[in-house]
Amino acid sequence: MLNTLLGGLSPARFLDEYWQKKPLLVRQAVPGFTGVVSKEELFSLACDPDVESRHIRHSTTEWEVHHGPQRPSRLKGKQPWTVLVQGVNLFVPEGDELLHRFDFIPQARLDDLMVSYAVDGGGVGPHFDNYDVFLLQGRGKRRWRIGSQTDRSLVEGAPLRILSNFTPSEDWVLEPGDMLYLPPHWAHDGVAVGECMTYSIGFRTPTGAELGNQFLAYLQDTICLEGVYRDPDLALQANSAEIGAPMIDQVAQMLAAIRWDREMITDFLGRYLSEPKAHVFYEPPETPLTRQRFAGQLKKNGFRLDPRSVLLFADGRFFLNGEAVEGSLPCQSQLAELGHHRRLPATDHDAALVDLLYGWYLDGYGNPA
Repeated sequence: MLNTLLGGLSPARFLDEYWQKKPLLVRQAVPGFTGVVSKEELFSLACDPDVESRHIRHSTTEWEVHHGPQRPSRLKGKQPWTVLVQGVNLFVPEGDELLHRFDFIPQARLDDLMVSYAVDGGGVGPHFDNYDVFLLQGRGKRRWRIGSQTDRSLVEGAPLRILSNFTPSEDWVLEPGDMLYLPPHWAHDGVAVGECMTYSIGFRTPTGAELGNQFLAYLQDTICLEGVYRDPDLALQANSAEIGAPMIDQVAQMLAAIRWDREMITDFLGRYLSEPKAHVFYEPPETPLTRQRFAGQLKKNGFRLDPRSVLLFADGRFFLNGEAVEGSLPCQSQLAELGHHRRLPATDHDAALVDLLYGWYLDGYGNPA
């Protein structure tokens, strides 16, 4: 599959020559691909209040954006429009499988699968993203114009980040199964040629400010500063409005206890990068199997993570859905395999692993499948 997905390039060569460096157009990256959802299924997701979506309509001079849930009456009409549905991988098993075809990029960097439907002429305007993206064409055709421009000035007052001076250098029409990879900040404009659906595999690129804010929140939950401010030797000040040097020195000493090391960074990243998005929730089984029956199903069918679950590991520690997996883990190789392939084969597993997976099953994090 990777041989066609990357146009005959090995993953190592793609990473070396293209990743975050230059675009790559691959004709028939997924031969015979027409998509993993129908138009009707996508519209149903767009109208679901638990699914993130946007409806974008435009004329030659004006743009309108409506955030979901969408109304069915909005998903029709001839004026150029498009609807974009985020996180399709969370709701459609085939979408999850498509997303994880790109596991040659670490899962800690994978974001989600967005699917867009557009009528003829529909699109979101010329823009640039701060993240890498693979644009895989499903049904229909889409014309892509791209360019590496330094002018990133935007149309003032527009509800989208639309480039005001787009200067494309390449122009292609993608048909079903064709794919375009774009590094961050490459300007691009995709316009539907007739009805079309496009599958966007996006990647996480948190800003320094976002990481800093999240890490400070992590420290707030993790670090406990002891002691109380005291000044038994307080001396009379000439001016009561002055913050005295002894106060500054004492507080500086108290705050010096805020420290972190590589182990804490690992713990923070494991929790942060596996944390489910705000609208994600898990559904425990209505009639759960007993532990004994679960073990039998596991031996017979194996185990599969729920599409909404994220299992990551680093330095011998494992993290699932925003939490560290605590306790002794004698089954680390199997857990690493589960994280990578998102499933374990049918076999007779160690009792400790069965206990762990059974707990995850009861929480709705995975199933014997």
